[in-house]
Amino acid sequence: MKKFEGKIALVTGGSSGIGLATAKLFAQEGARVFITGRRQAELDAAVAAIGHGAVGLRADSASNADLDRLVDTIRERAGRIDALYVNAGGGGMQPLGQITEEQFTDTFDRNVKGLLFTVQKALPLLSDGAAVVLTGSTVGIMGTAAFSVYSASKAAVRNLARSWILDLKERKIRVNVVSPGPVHTPGLVDLAGDDKAAQQGLLDYLASQVPLGRVAQPEEIAKAVLFLASDDASFINGAELFVDGGMAQV
Repeated sequence: MKKFEGKIALVTGGSSGIGLATAKLFAQEGARVFITGRRQAELDAAVAAIGHGAVGLRADSASNADLDRLVDTIRERAGRIDALYVNAGGGGMQPLGQITEEQFTDTFDRNVKGLLFTVQKALPLLSDGAAVVLTGSTVGIMGTAAFSVYSASKAAVRNLARSWILDLKERKIRVNVVSPGPVHTPGLVDLAGDDKAAQQGLLDYLASQVPLGRVAQPEEIAKAVLFLASDDASFINGAELFVDGGMAQV
């Protein structure tokens, strides 16, 4: 029997990168999958790539109105959520001295506010014993030049998980964090701008910082998410699982 047969899974930020790879694996393991994304064309393409009756819902996780519509739609179509992967987020690079209020607000709205209210608004739909997985990052425990705002937002995500397992203990809902190292995704290469040589240079530099000598593929992170969301991780709660090739472990 497939690990998520008969289960309902929601993946936010599921139209590309790690989110898309995770949604595909959930579907392959039998889950009925809902994904969110901000751009309709990418969302439609992702739904087609996932198959298995996946449903794409356009939503900006930083918008409470969008989150309300998302939850209402899933309530009507599925009635519950068994596995919630909160992956939507992002942020840019600015060194101290050039950080703007706009950048700070955008990053924390996407990575902290959006994540918090996604989980909170989904709570009535989460089945008792459900699994919640949050996307953290190795930068949440590392110093990274020109990346302090994003790094701080990911440190906040890690601490939210520690506290939420106490708030949710009566319902036996597990909350864990998966923290990737560098992953070859559109979001990562876009940090280098549109120049292909600059993008490859960024990937090569990051690979040189990883003991395994390469950056990850999205599917490698997705497998870790599915593990944390599955019954195989039934006694793992409030943990941070690093999937980083050893980058933050040395």
